[in-house]
Amino acid sequence: MSQTIRFPEILDIARRDGKVTVEYLAEHLGVTLQTIRRDLSELADAGKLERVHGGAVLPSGTVNIAYEERRRLNAENKTAMAKACAAMIPQDCAIFLNIGTSTEAVANELLHHRNLMVVTNNMNVANILTRNPDCEVIVTGGSLRQSDGGLTGDITTHAIRQFKFDIGVIGCSAIDGDGDILDFDLREVGVSQTILHQSRRTMLIADHTKFKRTAPARIGSLAKIDTFFTDAPLSSALQASCKAWKTDVQVSHVDASTD
Repeated sequence: MSQTIRFPEILDIARRDGKVTVEYLAEHLGVTLQTIRRDLSELADAGKLERVHGGAVLPSGTVNIAYEERRRLNAENKTAMAKACAAMIPQDCAIFLNIGTSTEAVANELLHHRNLMVVTNNMNVANILTRNPDCEVIVTGGSLRQSDGGLTGDITTHAIRQFKFDIGVIGCSAIDGDGDILDFDLREVGVSQTILHQSRRTMLIADHTKFKRTAPARIGSLAKIDTFFTDAPLSSALQASCKAWKTDVQVSHVDASTD
């Protein structure tokens, strides 16, 4: 079966079921797993699908993909980015880590840091850092988002305003070609904006999949970020903009990954 026939069939199944898996498609279409992986990667590059662990889902501009899918998506490169981010966080400082699987990866890389104060609105980050006896963890409070353990709302932003952080580390749901940082939840956007305002130094951690997505709410611009950690080179236009903005771009990735 040729690619021109497979692509419409794959998209039809994704629209019907909301998700496709590599194994099912290989069996259904009578091709190898490698062929399906290549097909899904090409469809993702074209913006038709979003790659997740073991398959792909339909892209969405208004609703985020499920938390467990986000946690598995591009996990190895998230770890590489998190290591690079943690390496630039010194001992003996106060930081904020917000909602997201990438910031949770950063928390895992801070388990051996000393004398940290970590403020977070991410229950998962707090649980991770309980394993570091040299880390004081402060949870902001707020309205609990049960889907991912995030805390948002006016209580959260009020708590954040009581601090001045050495470093604020945020994630996001999407990044536009012009460098706008985007998210889905307006309350989470307000929290992220407050984190950036209350931080002496700002860091964004977001992998290349965020450049293939869209989201409706604007957090701000990469112009307001001191260091951006990602796993693939930016477009030449955005790279030039970051240079003009003096936004340091750190690219970290693993050499190879598999489903």
